[in-house]
Amino acid sequence: MRENGPVTSATRQPETPAATLPPRLIATDLDGTLLRDDKSVSERTVAALAAAEEAGIEVFFVTGRPARWMDVVSDHVHGHGLAICGNGAAVVDLHGGPGAHRFVKVRELARENALDAVRLVREAAPGTVFAVEQTYGFYQEPAYPKLHMEIPDTLASAEKLLAPDAPGAGEPVLKILAFHHELDPDAFLTVARDAVGDRATITRSSPSALLEISGPGVSKASTLELCCAERGISPEEVVAFGDMPNDVEMLTWAGTSYAMGNAHPAVIAAASGRTVANNEDGVAVVIENILAERL
Repeated sequence: MRENGPVTSATRQPETPAATLPPRLIATDLDGTLLRDDKSVSERTVAALAAAEEAGIEVFFVTGRPARWMDVVSDHVHGHGLAICGNGAAVVDLHGGPGAHRFVKVRELARENALDAVRLVREAAPGTVFAVEQTYGFYQEPAYPKLHMEIPDTLASAEKLLAPDAPGAGEPVLKILAFHHELDPDAFLTVARDAVGDRATITRSSPSALLEISGPGVSKASTLELCCAERGISPEEVVAFGDMPNDVEMLTWAGTSYAMGNAHPAVIAAASGRTVANNEDGVAVVIENILAERL
């Protein structure tokens, strides 16, 4: 969900954390991390991902993007073909290709929790506008800006969009999006978290004041933990990469983690190491080093 924005280049080599167990899984964010700013996957990165899978290391894409935006990496999935989307709200099988993704696991935001979050954020930050992300639909308020380059299925107030008789009422809500035209992004995040408390999980991945609100306890980290537990993989056997606040929990949970050279300060503080920027193929650089050490 991260929008294009200025990136601070890091030209030095990665700071490598102390060795733990040999990695069995690589978990990487997409926008601002694996993807370059033009949303491409470089040839070097494609080769590194394929080499990791060939060496027996599973690769999981872990992103705030919805399933319908995963075509950017659908050609680069190997083996299991799974990705964690919506900041942990869904595990998706990408093997079907664009438009044919299968939801393997859904961790929805209950509508009552979503309505509570809308009310509390509106009270704490007047002027906030909302959108609703569901498994197969996207709905927004009329004043919500065109941030996502797509036409919403319905325009209405968030309260109506989350009502029992709303369009798509039979579909799970994955997250709601809250946007403010004036507030500082980090300040908006703090205000919203203080207001909503444990009714929902709130994070952000955009350089603008755009928040992403998921179910209680739902995060990239908690869903990745579930996927790893199913495979008998411990946190110490996971290497994770990220650049924005929605990656913090995942980087803290993983045994080895890297903040990108273009990362938010909170991400740098959370990670155990640091690599070069996304435009310099920072994920590929680390994967190449990991594989070289195994020779």
